[in-house]
Amino acid sequence: MAGGIVALLDDVAALARLAAASIDDVGAAAGRASAKAAGVVVDDAAVTPRYVQGLKPERELAIIGKIARGSIINKLVFILPAALLLSQFAPWLLTPILMLGGTYLCFEGAEKIWEKVSGHGHGTDEPASISGPEQEKSVISGAVRTDFILSAEIMVISLNEVTDEPFLSRAAILVIVALGITALVYGVVGLIVKMDDIGLALTERASTMAQTVGRGLVRGMPIVLATLATVGIAAMLWVGGHILLVGADDLGWHGPYGIVHDLEDAVHDATAGAGAVLGWLTNTLASALVGLVVGAVVVAVMHVVPRKTATH
Repeated sequence: MAGGIVALLDDVAALARLAAASIDDVGAAAGRASAKAAGVVVDDAAVTPRYVQGLKPERELAIIGKIARGSIINKLVFILPAALLLSQFAPWLLTPILMLGGTYLCFEGAEKIWEKVSGHGHGTDEPASISGPEQEKSVISGAVRTDFILSAEIMVISLNEVTDEPFLSRAAILVIVALGITALVYGVVGLIVKMDDIGLALTERASTMAQTVGRGLVRGMPIVLATLATVGIAAMLWVGGHILLVGADDLGWHGPYGIVHDLEDAVHDATAGAGAVLGWLTNTLASALVGLVVGAVVVAVMHVVPRKTATH
């Protein structure tokens, strides 16, 4: 009897170790998948603050919370089931869908550059003027729609990294990615939009140091937002271009990514010490250049050509 209990306890301990290892594996895979979606995450964090510009300060966090709730619903209720079914029954569609998302990222990045250069912006960066509940609902609805596109890209990119995992592990990984990235993005957004208020509060303190820090925050936040927007554009072009290069390689067109990979290896081998970093930068810049070219073509098709046709 005692021997049976000992054997049972050994089995329980073995199962516990196995479960712990599985949890570690899921956590590690979720981390890798989240890292691959980093470019879209930066874009998400760069886009969202403009939705609360012009709001009363006391309403900013409440509205960000509602947008975050809509983002969770987008990811877990709509995107996650569709992505899991796709990965289970038609995994061959993941690469083409991912490449469509990559093309959209390239288009977004190139379009923002085109708007800055040409002055043909759509006014989407103007502050929202909110005066009542109906206007708040409209802003939240628009933000959640934009989030749906970005969330879909994040989830598909993440899913593409864990397609070899069992079904339940894939589901768990994507849930972790969805919750973790949403918390990260909207936590950072909340901090960003309240930073100027924190700065103003510090300027009213008696401490000279606090006042100095407060004035620095107030003056620095426009620079932070502008920098974040620029980084977001670069991240879209880099991630979009890389998705297209890797996707084309996976589908059998090895030439473009082969050139980039050979160039990366050449830089890596030619630069002692910093080879790894410079090789990565080479790959990143090449991917961003591909993203810019593809995005420029789509922008031309969507905006430039129709405008010229309309003038004739």
